[in-house]
Amino acid sequence: MPHYHGKPENDADNIRRVFWAMLFTGGFMVVEIIGGVVSGSLALMADAGHMLTDTASLALAWFAFHISRKLPDTKRSYGYQRFQVIAAFLNGITLVVIVGWIIIEAIQRFWSPVEVAGGFMLVVALAGLGVNIASLVLLHGGDKDNMNIRGAALHVIGDMLGSIGTVIAAVVIIWTGWSPIDPILSVFVAMLVFRSAWDLVKKSAHILLEGAPEWLDVAAMRAQLQEAVPSVEDIHHVHAWSLTSENTMITLHANVSCDADQAQTLLDIKKFLVDKLGITHSTVQIEQYACSDTSHKQHKAEPPDPAGHKAGHDVDC
Repeated sequence: MPHYHGKPENDADNIRRVFWAMLFTGGFMVVEIIGGVVSGSLALMADAGHMLTDTASLALAWFAFHISRKLPDTKRSYGYQRFQVIAAFLNGITLVVIVGWIIIEAIQRFWSPVEVAGGFMLVVALAGLGVNIASLVLLHGGDKDNMNIRGAALHVIGDMLGSIGTVIAAVVIIWTGWSPIDPILSVFVAMLVFRSAWDLVKKSAHILLEGAPEWLDVAAMRAQLQEAVPSVEDIHHVHAWSLTSENTMITLHANVSCDADQAQTLLDIKKFLVDKLGITHSTVQIEQYACSDTSHKQHKAEPPDPAGHKAGHDVDC
């Protein structure tokens, strides 16, 4: 029977929320593009361009949730959940590219100012802000630990910041006629988006590179495990990684005492991992003599001597 590592009940709600956020964002994107062209506002055009990529990114997130629900097969024993992390990584990279485009456009506007229709710009920006807020509320109610949801939400937050900046720029232009405020606020919003985007890229890349979860202290885990399970004498070959941001996997070797009940010790170790660390999927190798893996430098793979002499380096069973 396939071993599914996901949470289907969470994914169903996440799919619904991402889908509606995608419709809201995509629908208003057309309005903002027209508004940006008519008003001549860079801030509004930047926000429209951001909404365009947001629509594509939300569609990618929606597709990722569908793909990740497929059960594991012979070629992909862990299933397809990692596609969510790939989607988050691509979303982050896309945001970084958008930030670069906004900054280049802003620099050009400083050299060649463009007349901006502040009143029309304000109306469109306020409407866009309302759409952003509605989408963010939808996504905020989803699984907050899911990196795919976080990536989608960051896109919407970036849009919301862009809309707020555009509203401020429109008000300044209406009251003072000072058009440079448009590219200035565009750059400010772009840097806020860049900070969040870069954090998303780093975290998703860390997962894709099979990095250990940031919250896991392996040295402390070893000490706590040996204290919780007295029959465990040594923990080595610890490998921990994340399938997704909320689904941690771990493998380890455990040297146990000669009189230990191996079956019970295995159960105790797994219970510790679940209760103390929340790791529900673990692979534990129990050893009552030297480590069977020759790559472990402190243990050489030697079976117990038939005559009962010491085997390995430190265990005499």
